[in-house]
Amino acid sequence: MKAPEAGRRKRRWVWRLVWTLVILVILAAAGFGGVGVGYVFFGKQPWSDLLEWSTWHHVYDLVFSP
Repeated sequence: MKAPEAGRRKRRWVWRLVWTLVILVILAAAGFGGVGVGYVFFGKQPWSDLLEWSTWHHVYDLVFSP
C-alpha cells in the first residue's frame, strides 16, 4: 500500500511546482501588460520604448529612490 502513496506524493509536488510557475508567468505578463497600458495609453509614448533598458531603469529609479 505504500507504493501508491509515494507516487501520489511525487505527483502532488510536480503539480504544485507547475501551478507555481504558471502563476508567476501570469503575474509577470499582467505586470508587463499593465505597465504597457499605462506607458502607452496614459503616457502617450511608443510601444518600442517599453523594450529599451533605459525605460526600465528609470522606472526602477522612480520606485526605489529614497
